[in-house]
Amino acid sequence: GINAEYMGVVNKLRGGLKVCFVKAPGFGDNRKHTMTDIAISTGATLVSEETGISLDNCDLGVLGYSKKIIIEKDDTIIMGGMGAEEEVKERISQIEGSIELSNSEYDKEKLQERLGKLTGGVAVIKVGGTSEVEVGELKDRIDDALCATRAAQSEGVVAGGGSALLSASKHLNELKGANFD
Repeated sequence: GINAEYMGVVNKLRGGLKVCFVKAPGFGDNRKHTMTDIAISTGATLVSEETGISLDNCDLGVLGYSKKIIIEKDDTIIMGGMGAEEEVKERISQIEGSIELSNSEYDKEKLQERLGKLTGGVAVIKVGGTSEVEVGELKDRIDDALCATRAAQSEGVVAGGGSALLSASKHLNELKGANFD
C-alpha cells in the first residue's frame, strides 16, 4: 500500500492539494469511533482497513469539508463541518443510546466527550493569576462550577431564591389533608 505521509510529500512537491497530517485522537476502539465521528461531521468517508477502503483505491470523493480547521501542536479543532445533518443527528442519537446502555463510568465519560464534540458543546476556559496558588484556587473554583453545572444538567434543576417555594405556596390552598396538621 501507499504510505500516507509519502503521498503528502509528493503532493506538496507537485503543488497539488494543500494537506496537513494530524495524529488520530484517542486509542483503540475509541480512536476508531472518534474518526468515524469526524468523518460523519465533515461529510467524509473513513479510509481504513475496517471499511475496506485504502489510499490505493480512493479519490477526492472521500474527502470531507469544514468552514475552518485550527491545528496546533497538541490540539486540532474542526469548526463548521459540512456533513449531512441527518447523519450527524443519527450519530448523536446512537451515542446517546450507548451512554444509556453502558455500565462503565469510563465508557460513559468517553461517550460524553464524543457527544460534546459532535454537538459543538466544547468550550475552552483559560485561567490566569499572579501566583501559582491563585491560579490553583481559580482552577478549583472553575472545576467546582463545571461539576455543579454537569450535575444540574444530568439530575435536573430546581429554581432557587425562593421562587420554588412561592410557586408551591400558590397551590397549598387547593390541598386537603385528612386533618388540620
